[in-house]
Amino acid sequence: MNAQIENNFTYHPPKEDQPEKYTKIREKAKELALLIDQECPNSREKSLAMTKLEETVMWANASIARN
Repeated sequence: MNAQIENNFTYHPPKEDQPEKYTKIREKAKELALLIDQECPNSREKSLAMTKLEETVMWANASIARN
């Protein structure tokens, strides 16, 4: 069995300090999201920036959970 596939598609319950790490990442991303929302005109580009920021948080959290 492919260990990477097994790891990527398995539920990873939070370990000791992981929830705190998730919170820190979300808080910093929220700061940036608020700045983007304030400074950037409503546009496709702004929407993409917000989407990519959400993706960044998701992948950062996956990194913590999986490793």
